[in-house]
Amino acid sequence: MNELFVFLLFSTFMLILFSGFPVAFVLGGVGVLFATLGSILVSFDVYDVAELRTIGFVANRTFSTISSYSLIPMSMFIFMGYMLDRSGIAERLIEAMRRVLGKTPGGLAIAVVLIGVVLAASTGIIGASVVLLSTIALPTMFKAGYAKWISAGTVGATGCLGILVPPSIMLVVMGDQLRIPVGDLFMGAIIPGLLLATSFVLFIFIYALIKPSTMPKVAFDEESGVSKFDIIRDISKALFAPLVLVLAVLGSIIAGIASPTEASGIGAAGATFLAWSSGRLKWHDLRFVCYQTGRSVAFLYALIFGASCFSVVLRGYGGDEVIENALHALPLSPEGVLFCVILIIFLLGFFLDWMEIVLIVAPLVMPILVGFGFDPVWVAILMALCLQTSFLTPPVGMALFYIRSAASDISMAEIYKGAIPFVLLQLLTLAIVALYPSLVTWLPN
Repeated sequence: MNELFVFLLFSTFMLILFSGFPVAFVLGGVGVLFATLGSILVSFDVYDVAELRTIGFVANRTFSTISSYSLIPMSMFIFMGYMLDRSGIAERLIEAMRRVLGKTPGGLAIAVVLIGVVLAASTGIIGASVVLLSTIALPTMFKAGYAKWISAGTVGATGCLGILVPPSIMLVVMGDQLRIPVGDLFMGAIIPGLLLATSFVLFIFIYALIKPSTMPKVAFDEESGVSKFDIIRDISKALFAPLVLVLAVLGSIIAGIASPTEASGIGAAGATFLAWSSGRLKWHDLRFVCYQTGRSVAFLYALIFGASCFSVVLRGYGGDEVIENALHALPLSPEGVLFCVILIIFLLGFFLDWMEIVLIVAPLVMPILVGFGFDPVWVAILMALCLQTSFLTPPVGMALFYIRSAASDISMAEIYKGAIPFVLLQLLTLAIVALYPSLVTWLPN
């Protein structure tokens, strides 16, 4: 009987989800619906609650979500990202770095990747990073004669680094849902994130050597008529503020001086100071940042609340046991089961956003994989690397639509073409991290 209800629960969720209804309401609504059915039709236990009462159940989930201490960094890092977006740091960085890298094969694209790493370590917000890079980098790359597909692919993949490179909103949510210390996830993601960025740079450099017509050299330093000392000074000035902020946030976590929650407060205050000191922070900017932060946090909390309702009901029907028995029944080794789970997450990324996968799938499979003896931090980072591809894979690759909305003079076909090599690079990095777990576990240990 429980297997039937688990099947009906997932089937109803998928059916309503593809109807276009908001995901948060689909998760919560389906959860409450089947909780009510469960209280009427079957003997149903939710943790230590002998008799399910729908109103009390919903109120309990709402309070549990809002009062979650581990989710506080999420709101602070979102505020930090939007504030840095208004500070003009990215514009100054690309203006300085494009001059010094102009003669390098693929120099402009490499500059975008390097700036994207700085933005990723400073913001962690995919939408803001992709739109910002699309606005300031794509026109420059097009003007320099870069192929549109490689320009779009570079901007999209680089803007998505923020979902992996800490402070990452996804890692904060994963830490809360998987009961893993967020600081360990942050430290475990540093080397894979840098490895991924390095693979982007190597691909761009090698492809520019093979096909120089797609990424022509541009001698910005000679055209600008300034000395190399002036260029180095401009780069140092542009890099100093964001690097200090990154060191203050991540350094305090790694050194054990501050918890992720405390470090997120440092980041939010530091980003506000940088925006104010740049002279660009006006009252309407502050109001915009607060509004966007509140809107994003409300959206994420609604998703977490809905997924919490859904997961509790799923466990009430014994769904976790059903999934565990199904995975154990596979004629595969533990490594084969892990590969199967990662493959399923990759395929789900074509149709679902990372949030739904983290909130629904990850908590169900993580205990099983940890039971096989795998390190939970390593497994979580593998999931994060796999989920990063979901931003670049159609039909719901959000980074692709961010680029299209910010650059109307490029077609979706060219955007899709540009995303393909970077998705392959992400999968290659995923394979390397899977083969060498110490890339993840070394720093946390």
